[in-house]
Amino acid sequence: MEKKVSLLNIFLTFAKVGAFTIGGGYAMIPIIQSELTKKAWMDESELPDIIALSQSAPGVMAVNMSIFTGYKLRGIKGSIAATLGSITPSFIAILLIAMLFSNFKDNEIVIRVFKGIRPAVVALILVPMIDMAKKNNRKWWAWVISGSALLGVAFLNFSPVYILLVTIVLALAITLFKERKRKEGAGL
Repeated sequence: MEKKVSLLNIFLTFAKVGAFTIGGGYAMIPIIQSELTKKAWMDESELPDIIALSQSAPGVMAVNMSIFTGYKLRGIKGSIAATLGSITPSFIAILLIAMLFSNFKDNEIVIRVFKGIRPAVVALILVPMIDMAKKNNRKWWAWVISGSALLGVAFLNFSPVYILLVTIVLALAITLFKERKRKEGAGL
C-alpha cells in the first residue's frame, strides 16, 4: 500500500520551491521536477502533462502546477497545501520589498543584482524546455512543429494562441486521415 504524503510535507516542499525560484512559472519547472521525482511523488513522464494542464488553466502557472500536483498527492487538501506553500515565500518577499523597497529602489547594487540574476533565470527556463523537447519530440515532424512554433512566437511575433489552434487542427486532420486509412485497410 502506498504511503500517504502529509499535508505539512506537501506545504514545506512547495514552500521550498517557492522560496528558491526566481522568475516565476517556467523557472520553477526544474526545481519542481527535482523535488517531486526525488521524493517519488511523480515520475518524469508525468511532468509534461502537469505543465500542459498548468498552462491551459487560467492563472499563474506556478500556482496551477502546485494545484495539480497537490491534488494528485492528496486531493483538494493537497491542492490547498501545495498552493499555500508555493505562494507563501513570494507573499512574504513582496511584503518585505513593499515595506523596504522605497529606500533601495535607486541603489546601484540592488539594480546590478537584479540585472545579474536575469541570465540565470533564462537558463532555468531554457534547460527544462530543451529536456522536454528531447523526451517528447521523437519524430522528425515533432521537431519541425517545435521549431516552427519557436520561430513563429520568438521572431515573427505570432500569437501562441494561433499556433496552438493551427497545431490542434493539423493534429486532428492527421488523426482523422490515419483513422480513415486504417479503416480502409481493414476493409470496414
